Amino acid sequence: MQTIWAETALLPDGWASAVRVDVLDDGRIGAVTKQVEPTGTRVPCLLPAPVNVHSHAFQRAMAGLTERRGPHASDSFWTWRQLMFRFLDRLTPDHIEAITALVQMEMLEAGYATNTEFHYLHHRPGGVPYDNPAETSVRICAATSLTGIGLTLLPVHYEFGGCDGRGLGPGQIRFGNTLDQFQTLHEAACDAMQHLTPDANLGVAPHSLRAVSAQDLATYATLFPNGPIHMHLAEQRAEVEEVEHHWNARPVTWALDNMDLSDRWCLIHCTQMTPDETSRLAKSGAIAGLCPITESSLGDGIFDAVRWCDAGGTFAIGSDSNIRIALGEELRTLEYSQRLRDGSRAALATADTSTGRRMFDAILHGGARAAGRQTGQITAGFWADLMTLDTTSEHLYDRAQDATLDAWIFAGDDRLVKDVWAAGRHMVQDGTHIKRAQIVAAYKGTIDALKDAI
Repeated sequence: MQTIWAETALLPDGWASAVRVDVLDDGRIGAVTKQVEPTGTRVPCLLPAPVNVHSHAFQRAMAGLTERRGPHASDSFWTWRQLMFRFLDRLTPDHIEAITALVQMEMLEAGYATNTEFHYLHHRPGGVPYDNPAETSVRICAATSLTGIGLTLLPVHYEFGGCDGRGLGPGQIRFGNTLDQFQTLHEAACDAMQHLTPDANLGVAPHSLRAVSAQDLATYATLFPNGPIHMHLAEQRAEVEEVEHHWNARPVTWALDNMDLSDRWCLIHCTQMTPDETSRLAKSGAIAGLCPITESSLGDGIFDAVRWCDAGGTFAIGSDSNIRIALGEELRTLEYSQRLRDGSRAALATADTSTGRRMFDAILHGGARAAGRQTGQITAGFWADLMTLDTTSEHLYDRAQDATLDAWIFAGDDRLVKDVWAAGRHMVQDGTHIKRAQIVAAYKGTIDALKDAI
């Protein structure tokens, strides 16, 4: 058993002082005690560590390499997507494992305890399945064993090239499966996860309205009755236009009217919604999976977080394309996007709760639901997903309680994250992952091998 003692800790009922947290050998919190003498590992400020609810790990190796304009003046998400397709055609399972390990390491160092991996790169270049159809899922699991992060794996069902049911293009062919093929892959991914620690979880991800048939989407919750379900939805204007043209409704409206949405669903982006769609979707119970840095990078649009929260909606945060893995910056970007759009300040604060505290509470709750993981609280029985902030830093000096969160998010950065535990595994110590040198060396070797592709 581990014991962590914190000068101050954020508990479900608020901030508390002199808190002892006992972590059992299975990675769960055994007991939480307030107002006790120091013992065990002593930390200044202890927080629940959030979930990263949306990641395409392999895209991290492209970060910073798509900032030159393409051949057309109107460079966009769709031209970026073509560059991404050309890049991924060079990736081997070894590359995928090394890149994923780097991504997961950086997530942990940023304060995330869990990687929810939206994994769609399944087959060989050319679309031929590996001997094990879940070979690349096996590599995601291998990276997870090395990094120690919590994992919710979401194998992605991707069948069509558009809402008209057309075939997959050259860049998409490594993703493709019929529903029957995908169910076989999903079962194989489940087998691959048997070697992971007990906190690992399996869900499923129909990629989008463009990539899965309307008939299958309408029954997905029945087809896959266990675990979280994630899907891209209403990310780009062109996507809205395509769904309207072929399915006679906007994407969110179609989903609300035809799918069994509930709190099992995490819908990614949702940056192209009308006010009515925003309110209706918020009331469905589905989680909005927001990726503000990627949404800014790709020009996706601004999620209407103010209206969403006012309607009782739940949201969580992910790093998506992994152009930057920066937990505090994701939250800052979300809040600042609301201010820029509305000409406001403290857009997501309430009369009683500061901006940083409200957002942090929201992603703890929403991330736990989206990952299907008992996390997000320093409470007995929950996984010991924990992080500490360095309150000796000048950026947090003389800040207490909610002001600590606000200063970290708006005045500091993730260098203030000092320790991270994932299900009791103390993987980040003094700001650095305990296997950083090994992971970085393997990643650099992969980049050397891919230099002609990127």
